[in-house]
Amino acid sequence: MSNYNAVSARNTADAPKSTGPYSQTVAFSHYNNLSAQLPIDPKSGEMVAGGIKEQAQQCFENIKAILESIDHVMDDVVRLTTFVKNISDIDAVDEVFTTFFPGYVPTRTTVAVAALPLGALVQIEALVSNGEGTIPQAPQAGDLIKVARNTDNAPRSPLSTQTVAFSHYNNISAQLPLDPQTGEIVAGGVKEQADQCLKNIQAILESIDHVMDDVVRITLFVKNVSDIETATAVYKTFFPGYMPALTAVVASALPRDALVQIEAVVSHGDGTPPQAVEDARNIVIKANNTDNAPKGPYSQTVAFSHYNHISAQLPLDPKTGEMVAGGVKEQADQCLKNIKAIVESIGHAMGDTVKINIALKNIEDIEAVDEIYTTFFPGGVPARRTVGVSALPGNALIQIDAVVSNAEGTPPKA
Repeated sequence: MSNYNAVSARNTADAPKSTGPYSQTVAFSHYNNLSAQLPIDPKSGEMVAGGIKEQAQQCFENIKAILESIDHVMDDVVRLTTFVKNISDIDAVDEVFTTFFPGYVPTRTTVAVAALPLGALVQIEALVSNGEGTIPQAPQAGDLIKVARNTDNAPRSPLSTQTVAFSHYNNISAQLPLDPQTGEIVAGGVKEQADQCLKNIQAILESIDHVMDDVVRITLFVKNVSDIETATAVYKTFFPGYMPALTAVVASALPRDALVQIEAVVSHGDGTPPQAVEDARNIVIKANNTDNAPKGPYSQTVAFSHYNHISAQLPLDPKTGEMVAGGVKEQADQCLKNIKAIVESIGHAMGDTVKINIALKNIEDIEAVDEIYTTFFPGGVPARRTVGVSALPGNALIQIDAVVSNAEGTPPKA
């Protein structure tokens, strides 16, 4: 096992102590997964004074402090996800963003949600490259190169890169339903908008010699919970056979007043230099399902290289397909039991989890959720993100998805 990557959770006093049972950053293989950062002053432990600009500044300062504590810099960020309370605050956040990324810009997703922990106006999370890898006592020889690319066949923005590849993954900026030729939202409803979002993702992939079946995870951000079914139906037309892991999040608002926005995580079998193309080109995507967890229009877990991506789990009893009885504690327990069943079905354990994402109908429920959460993660190792949403499918109170380490990796094609 000494040649296997290890989960490496780290914290620094230069960033705010976690407000729950989670780590500031969890590295595995070639990525660092940072917990979403709130605008908390690490010295006082209190929310910073001021408005959206001051809060955004503190979030970025916290991310920077975490990165510096693990010998990384802001230009190592591959993807940023920004959650704001008010969609009108995006421009102010972008002003602050440009001071931290004056040259290279990562892939980005920006969403307005119903509520954020501690009543914050903004919360920002980062996915960061980890060129040295996490094989104990065996740092990788040579620095892997981050490859940022854009195409005119998809909407472009000076504030984000369409795709940033690092090691064996491509991370795609969340795509709005914009016609790349006009830069305007396409006509029609959520069906037409979801189709355009996915066409934009497809154009980006084709520009880097990839196809839609290389996608391992899709995240749908929709304005209305009732639109999830329609958006999912469109998603299925782009994935008629194999289906990636899937998470749907209800936003209170999206940029440009869109009805839907779609983010993709994509396999990158050829890797980034100096990884040898001939050694890695045909790494297999492994999609798995188990009868011990609820099934849906997605793969429950999709493994590629050194990560497993778990579809968002609702509090559904896998035997009945119905919502479990009780309140948020019982629902959180069922969501985590479903994740555990999926993880165990592929020969892994909950301790292999590197990132957890929680969506809550009532943000005030987080303390009750943590009571259950700590029974599944007693060491508080995974990084974490929590947002409040206006609604969840089936009128659920909670939804949880996960990213899990895959130390053994996925094999090359025979």
